[in-house]
Amino acid sequence: MTASFSPFAPYPAGRPRRLRRDEFTRNLVREHALSCHDLIYPVFVQEGRNRRDAVDSMPGVERLSLDELLPVAERCVELGIPALALFPVIDSSLKTPGGDEAFNPDGLIPRVVSALKQRFPQLGVMTDVALDPYTSHGQDGVLDDDGYILNDPTVEILVRQALAQARAGVDIVAPSDMMDGRIGAIRQALEGAGLIHTRIMAYSAKYASAFYGPFRDAVGSAANLGKSNKKVYQMDPGNSDEALREVAMDIAEGADMVMVKPGMPYLDIVRRVKEQLRVPTFAYQVSGEYAMLKAAAANGWLDHDAVMLESLLAFKRAGADGVLTYFALDAARLLRQDRRGG
Repeated sequence: MTASFSPFAPYPAGRPRRLRRDEFTRNLVREHALSCHDLIYPVFVQEGRNRRDAVDSMPGVERLSLDELLPVAERCVELGIPALALFPVIDSSLKTPGGDEAFNPDGLIPRVVSALKQRFPQLGVMTDVALDPYTSHGQDGVLDDDGYILNDPTVEILVRQALAQARAGVDIVAPSDMMDGRIGAIRQALEGAGLIHTRIMAYSAKYASAFYGPFRDAVGSAANLGKSNKKVYQMDPGNSDEALREVAMDIAEGADMVMVKPGMPYLDIVRRVKEQLRVPTFAYQVSGEYAMLKAAAANGWLDHDAVMLESLLAFKRAGADGVLTYFALDAARLLRQDRRGG
């Protein structure tokens, strides 16, 4: 009879706690680590000057006019945060059923992109490609007479939106709409326009989640959406295999990177995507996740900085290459302090 072989020594020859005895050993054998380079900072931008409007459901987050955003961008550069993600707050007078303002070359987002790239060329800028901030009904697309979101007419508008952003100089367009075929259409349009360096980060596995509420408050789409939902285009939270199909399709259509959204409730999806498809994979620690941690910390139930960093490390452990998080500035500050201390 052949003796069974295990690569792990049994107790007492094997004592796993030996590798946890002191800090230097823990540092030597740590499997995953978080750095400033893993962070993308989502920001809400609005028209005007000297405007900083608090988002009540997201403590510490504000809607910023461009002049107030520039110092934030400078702080990102100083901290080593590689990219900002822009989300617009559009005046209600500009919202229409078809979201036409989304592809206005002189609109808010193209102007902000241009200003940021002129002032901070080393800072990556990412833009949201979706219609919900621009539509009078709060949905991510064009509606038919029954209120159903039409796929192909919506894709045509998304292509125009992505081109307007790319021509303004954005580094990464990030379609978050979940329309079928939009990645291929956007990639073809970018290539045709000679915008070959514009990267696409596809929100490939975006779920119809209850964690988005504070974000919709921030961009002003919650009131327009009302009691409607987005279940006919965003993914069912019960599905996992479907996420792999969505990601594979987007990569085949020309996406450079993919996104899983929300984050912590869907770390299993991050792991499956990374392990099975081996593509650059990102996750979005969404507004509801942020608000929960902030509320618990404000009540003294959790240690703010400790749970913030632990939650971000969880994304790395699951396989994410980077994280969109409203904690980016705070996390980067602590990570730099820790690095200097070490």
